[in-house]
Amino acid sequence: MPDSLTDRLVLVSGGASGLGAAVVDVLLERGARPHVLDLVAPKHDVPYEQVDLAETATIAEAVDRLVGPEEIRAVVTAAGTDACGPFEDTTASRWERVVTVNLLGTAAVMRAAMPRLSPRGDLVTVASTLGLRVLSDATAYCASKFGVVGFTRALARELEGRHRVTLVVPGGMATSFFDGRPDQYRPGPDAVLANPKDVAALVVDAITRPPGIEVKEIVLGPPGEPSWP
Repeated sequence: MPDSLTDRLVLVSGGASGLGAAVVDVLLERGARPHVLDLVAPKHDVPYEQVDLAETATIAEAVDRLVGPEEIRAVVTAAGTDACGPFEDTTASRWERVVTVNLLGTAAVMRAAMPRLSPRGDLVTVASTLGLRVLSDATAYCASKFGVVGFTRALARELEGRHRVTLVVPGGMATSFFDGRPDQYRPGPDAVLANPKDVAALVVDAITRPPGIEVKEIVLGPPGEPSWP
């Protein structure tokens, strides 16, 4: 039988938008108590702490304030950003912010949360199919997501037998992630994008598996997803 999340605290970074917000939706439907780290307030009235994940030195204190002495049942690191464009035209500050938020921010959230994680609790990171393959004008995003893949696989090996670690590798999703980009970096009118709620449901399914089984990695995408394999 699936493990109940009723009244259990689940920490979600990036829980105010995109896949993170969809994860919060599903957690609420299943009786969990999502706590959110993000730059802005989430749409639901759930506990949250405003934090910029590029400021990694502030993350531990933010988790302290948000969670206090409570036990964390699971962590989902869904925050992410991008800086599209040729490498030589992308400023160092924009490029490095992507790597800091997506990779170092992920690691900092995990580091802050792990001392509070329940026995056999779950850690979930969100990479991308661009953590498995490359795309022109996406050097920062690919570097960060390849890093998340490596970090997660190594962490899973370290924590084997103590905590379950799941790597989520989604393809394109119908979220606000593409808003504000030049047209050449936005999905075309015929693009097939996954519903983030469908992806979120599988993420939550992974952390509710009974003891004795681990969902180590999930690659998700709509039929015809062009970025995988």
